[in-house]
Parts: sequence; C-alpha cells; structure tokens
Amino acid sequence: MTIIGIAGGTGSGKTTVVKRIAEALPPHYVAVVPLDSYYNDTTGMTDEERHAINFDHPDAFDWKLLTEHVKMLKAGEAVEQPTYSYLKCNREPETIHVEPKPVIIIEGIMTLLNKRLREMMDLKIFVDTDSDERLIRNIQRDVIERGRTVDMVIDRYLKVLKPMHEQFIEPTKKYADLIVPLGGENKTGINILKAYIEGIVTKVRRD
Repeated sequence: MTIIGIAGGTGSGKTTVVKRIAEALPPHYVAVVPLDSYYNDTTGMTDEERHAINFDHPDAFDWKLLTEHVKMLKAGEAVEQPTYSYLKCNREPETIHVEPKPVIIIEGIMTLLNKRLREMMDLKIFVDTDSDERLIRNIQRDVIERGRTVDMVIDRYLKVLKPMHEQFIEPTKKYADLIVPLGGENKTGINILKAYIEGIVTKVRRD
C-alpha cells in the first residue's frame, strides 16, 4: 500500500491534483481521505460556540481519529469516515465506508503538519499557488457553495485564512518530497507526478 499526503492552502488546486492522480490509476485503485472530514466532533457545544471555531487552525482537527483510521487502512481494515456539515459546524450522523486500497491519498490544507501522520506517508506533496489566485478561488467557491458574500469571503481571508496559512500551512512545504507550483494548472508537474506514482504502484503490484 502506498500512502500519499497532499497539502496546500485553501484554493491551491489540491483537489484537481488528487483527481488527476486518481484518473491515472486503475479503477477502484485509490481511496481519498479528506482532512476536512476530520474536524472535531462539536456535539457538546452551543451553536454560538460552534460558529466561533477557527476551522483553519490545527486545533480544529481530530488528528487522533484520522491517524487511527490511516493506521487501520494501512493494516488492511476498512474504516467509517466521518462526514462534516459546514452549515451546522458539526459532524453528520452518516459516515462513509472506506475500504483499504493500494493507494491512499490524504488531502487537506494541513496534511503535512502532523508528525505521526507524516511518518506513515510514502510520498508527501505540497501544492503551491499564488495567494491572489487562491483568494479568487475562495471567492468563487464560498459565494457559490456556501452562500457567502464577496465582502464576507475577503474579510475572512484577511483575518483568518491568510494569517493561518502563513503560520501553519506555508511552513509545511519543508516536509514535502515534491512541490507542485501553480496547483492544478501545472499539467507538466502533474504528469510527472502521475508517472512517478504509476511507477510505485506497478512495482507494488509486481512484488
């Protein structure tokens, strides 16, 4: 089994890179574990407390559960991946059944932050994109998918996303084996990455 960690700022193009990698592998050969699914369970909090959470801070994530699930997948055991609602700021009662696959991709803004998680990865990737481009993508996504106004998105970017990126996300580039500039637009970089991963998978299958 090959475990790949893919990190990068919000709006960097991580999802596109993950999609391209998945497309390069045989069907049903890859399982994606999104870090966004592992926000802490906030059931015991009030609505006001939930909405005050900084979801771009490391403390917002349930690192213990995520690490446990990755260990289980690596051991060949299936897991029940939590689901999260941005509207409720809490986990949903439903879970997603994830079977162990030859390639496990852990994807999220702080995927490379946790040392125990990094130690389980065979390949660590950081998707690097210009801050202006990330802001534009955040505006496009949050206005369409989360019902926020442009002013709300820009305000959140300046007060939360930008400082959290500089403090916690950008420094994790030093842990990456590969850095992909321009995010999902870097076709050459993604093709090289795809070929490299295909080579790893082919070797594993042959062995």
